Amino acid sequence: MKYFGLQSQIWKNNTNSTLILLMFPVIFLGLTWLFFFFSAFGTEGHRSIYQINNSFLRTMPFIIVGVGIWFLIAFFSHSAMISAATDSSPLKRTENKRVYNLVENLCIATGMVMPKINVIDDDSLNAFASGINSKTYSISLSKGIIEKLTDEELEAVIAHELTHIRNRDVRLLIISIVFVGIFAFVSETLFRSMRFGSIGRSKKGGAGLIIAMLLALVGYLIASLFRFALSRKREYLADAGSAELTRRPRALASALRKVSADPTIEAVKRKDVAQMFIENPQVADKKSSFSISSLFATHPPIEKRIQLLEQY
Repeated sequence: MKYFGLQSQIWKNNTNSTLILLMFPVIFLGLTWLFFFFSAFGTEGHRSIYQINNSFLRTMPFIIVGVGIWFLIAFFSHSAMISAATDSSPLKRTENKRVYNLVENLCIATGMVMPKINVIDDDSLNAFASGINSKTYSISLSKGIIEKLTDEELEAVIAHELTHIRNRDVRLLIISIVFVGIFAFVSETLFRSMRFGSIGRSKKGGAGLIIAMLLALVGYLIASLFRFALSRKREYLADAGSAELTRRPRALASALRKVSADPTIEAVKRKDVAQMFIENPQVADKKSSFSISSLFATHPPIEKRIQLLEQY
């Protein structure tokens, strides 16, 4: 598979990051306007477009501030949230000089600032990169992948994760995860309000909640499709970047073959976190057959990735 060049890919991912930053608020505000539009049909008399727009404009500042606060909290606390969601912890140099030497050598070869190294206390084989800048970039490796791969295979996996960092994939992915999380939170809150709360017990209130929940679900669906499409493509590019960096594409193919036999990380319960790994660490998704659900797959088929690397 052709690798498009580091600077070109960085520029492309930076552009995508900007577009996503703009797209998600636009979708959110658009769905909010639709909520006022559809809700107008449940009121006595007919509300004009002017009245609908006026209601929307009065609400818009609160929405922008709320989304902004959510984004800032999630953006700057993502490292702690991801560590908690994956049960990863810092790996000290004295605990494993082999891993540190491999990471350092690759970083020196590429002129990168060395990221933090974390370990996941799990015997399965998996790894992921995360972070938004040089101060927060990190690579997390499972105990199993460290112990069961050869030096060449582990180096190839580390090069794959470093490519995600070099390409700014990790920042792009975290931005998309934060915004999709907003739609998921709104949908779940509205659903719980309908099921357990006193809000929406009246006919008028119930109709409003149903409209809001349906629109939130539409937003979540659209945002998720964009996020998963980006996630799948970035894996192919990182595979190619690893092959270019190490000059040993078959080492990564061999590593992926071992990873595919046992990628399940027990601590990972969330799909948004699962897409950060080199291979999906969730059992349920691994059992999905070919269907429309492939649109929501977090990773491309690992067999195809191996085949491409062996033909590199």
